Amino acid sequence: MAEVAAREFVSPTIAPPGVVALQRALVWLVGAAGAIVFIEPSPYELATLASAAVFIATGIRLRLVFLPLLLLLFLINLGYTISAIPLLDDSKIASWIATSWYMAVTAMLLALVTSDDTGARLDMLRRGLVMGGAVAALAGVAGYFHLVPGGYDLLTLYGRARGTFKDPNVLGAFLILPALLALQNVVTARLAATLRAGFALGVMALAILLAFSRAAWGGLVLTSAFMLALMVLTSTSSRERSRIIVMTLAAAVIGLMLIAVLLSLDSVADMFKQRASFDQSYDGGRFGRFGRHILGADMALDLPFGIGPLQFHNYFPEDTHNSYLNAFMSGGWLSGICYPALVFTTVFLGFRYLFVRVPWQRTYIAVFSAFLGTVGESFIIDTDHWRHFFLMLGTMWGMIAAARTYQVETGRSAGIGPQGALS
Repeated sequence: MAEVAAREFVSPTIAPPGVVALQRALVWLVGAAGAIVFIEPSPYELATLASAAVFIATGIRLRLVFLPLLLLLFLINLGYTISAIPLLDDSKIASWIATSWYMAVTAMLLALVTSDDTGARLDMLRRGLVMGGAVAALAGVAGYFHLVPGGYDLLTLYGRARGTFKDPNVLGAFLILPALLALQNVVTARLAATLRAGFALGVMALAILLAFSRAAWGGLVLTSAFMLALMVLTSTSSRERSRIIVMTLAAAVIGLMLIAVLLSLDSVADMFKQRASFDQSYDGGRFGRFGRHILGADMALDLPFGIGPLQFHNYFPEDTHNSYLNAFMSGGWLSGICYPALVFTTVFLGFRYLFVRVPWQRTYIAVFSAFLGTVGESFIIDTDHWRHFFLMLGTMWGMIAAARTYQVETGRSAGIGPQGALS
């Protein structure tokens, strides 16, 4: 009975078919637009604003489960704003605060949107992310290999592919989630879909390599391994598990062959050796990346209101390169406590619902894997203004809320009472 109920479960929609189609199209647009952010206002801002207007006008539900997300986002940004009050005459600080509030709004929007009509909207978001990732990756690859007239200066930075982003590190980080979504199709879809996904995955993997971001390299490998392991564990048939394992091995062999070919190019090999080294000048020493973490943490204990946004480089040679430390320094103890509380509450709840057999479980696994990778990356990079981080954050909460509803609805359909007994 429970399996029948699961197959019949559909998230409720109350809007007319034309409105539903518009809502789903806007979700696709948000996913795709996140790949073009080297202009401001970026298409992502325009897409999220348009989506917010349409969803508010056509109906959106605020659930009680979102109260912790709403409260923590508010408190984090309240801390930032209080710490920034003496600095608001600086337009950069004011813009940073406005961006923080806006990122919080986008997270709430994605949570609200993906908690209803979840399967269809997540499918559209997945499609948009893969399309956007392929476009950003193609731009980065084309720029790196001088395939676009005048494109090298626009699409690369310091000899590294940046595509449609301002920073190669952010390009690499953004591409991880679309690459995971494409990888899922490679190892599970039919031949035609596998070939399309394989092309998208190959381009994105190449762009990540040419971005020469050590965090993105490690992130792609670790999140892919984690996601594929979860897919094997949650698979419902031995045939499917075998396909996932075989296709994974094939993809790994092809990936290694691609890397070997690229490393035969002197320019790629030289940059690879330089970036792959763990002995970077900005990492070691008293004021290196990790030295700053220790000194900054000690400093934060004596500053309940922090030092304000964008001020860390006035005390140390570079920025924090640690989102959790940056929360303390930019927003004092209020933001410093609430930011990791939000992040790790999301991780905890994400694990809790990871093995719930919802129709969108594979997308859940991919988003959770990419989000968990970004949580780890946040210890060495400032991720707290990355658009795709807040997209994943909001989507995680939306999927968690939908999974809770799914459990209740399928339990009722199967005749299971509130205590788990058959009624």
